[in-house]
Amino acid sequence: MPALTTSALAQGRAAPLRVGVIPILAAAPIFVAEKEGWLKEAGLSLAVTTFESGPNMIQALASGTLDVYVAGVAPLGVARSKGIDVKVVAATSVEENVFVAGPKLARFAEKGVAPAEVFRRYRESAGTPARLATQPLGSVPNTTLQYWLWEVAKADPKDVTIVSMGIDATQQAVLAGAVEGGTLREPAVSIVTGRNPAIRLMALGGEMFPNQPGTVVAVTRALLDKEPEAVQAIVTGVVRAVDLIGREPERVAPIIEASLGKGLVDTATIRRALASPATRFAADPRAIVEATAAMQRFQVKIGALDREVSLDGLFEPRFYERAVAGK
Repeated sequence: MPALTTSALAQGRAAPLRVGVIPILAAAPIFVAEKEGWLKEAGLSLAVTTFESGPNMIQALASGTLDVYVAGVAPLGVARSKGIDVKVVAATSVEENVFVAGPKLARFAEKGVAPAEVFRRYRESAGTPARLATQPLGSVPNTTLQYWLWEVAKADPKDVTIVSMGIDATQQAVLAGAVEGGTLREPAVSIVTGRNPAIRLMALGGEMFPNQPGTVVAVTRALLDKEPEAVQAIVTGVVRAVDLIGREPERVAPIIEASLGKGLVDTATIRRALASPATRFAADPRAIVEATAAMQRFQVKIGALDREVSLDGLFEPRFYERAVAGK
C-alpha cells in the first residue's frame, strides 16, 4: 500500500509528533510503521511517552502535551465528558484484555466449572475473596473485568475483590502471587504463563466482553484540523503495519521486541505473543463503534462515567477509508 503524503509532509514536519502509548502488544502497529520507515517517508518523526493506563494519558491530553493517543478507547468517553476534543482515527486491536488465574485460583478452575463457581470455591477454601488486579476505574481492562464478573459470569461480589494498579504492577502481582488473578494483555500474558505454567488463561477477551473494543489511535482536534496529511500518514502506516504483522509475524517480531521489550522481553516471547489467542489486530475503527457504545453504557452503570456521552463525532473513519482505498 503506498504511503499517502503531500509535498509539505515530504519535506518534513518541524517538530516530532508527541505520541502517548501504553507499552503493550496492541501498540505495535505504530512502532512497526515507524521502524519500517513509512512515517519518515511521510516527513514524520515521533516523540513517544509511555503511560501506565489510558486514564493517566487523558491528563496529558488535557494539558496539551500529546498529539496522538495510542491506548484503550474507553477513557476517551471520560475525556469527551470533560471537553477534551479527540478523534479516533484507527483501531489497532480488539478483544485484547483477557483474564489469567494465578496458581491458587487456577486449581479450582477445572474443566466445566463456571467462573462464578471457581471464585466461590476459592473464597470458601481460602476464607477470603479472590483478589483480582486490573487498571484504574474507567480503563478498558477495568471495565472489561467488571463486565465479565457481573454481567457474564454472574459472580457473587463477596467472592472477589478488585485491586486497581498499573499495568506493570498487575503483571508483577500475578507473577508474585500477590493477587489471585487479573486482566492482562500481550505480551504480559505470554510472559507470566511462560515463567509459571501454573498461571492459566481463564477467559479470552471475546468471552469477557463481546467484540471488546481495545486499543485505538486517536488524535487531537487541533492536529486533525491543522495537519490532516500527518493524520493520514499515521493511519496509513497503522493499516500497513496491521497487514504486515498478520502476514509476516516473524519479520516484525524483532521490531516489536526492540520497541516494547526494552531488554526485558525477548523476541521468542514476542513471537509467542503474536501467535496468542489473546492477540487480534484490527485497524478498522468502524468495527468497534457499537461495542464502544455498549462499553460506555456499562461504565455509567458501574460509576466510571457520570452519564453517557454521545459518540457522534468521536470516530473519524475517513482516514482509514482512504488508507484501505490506496491498497
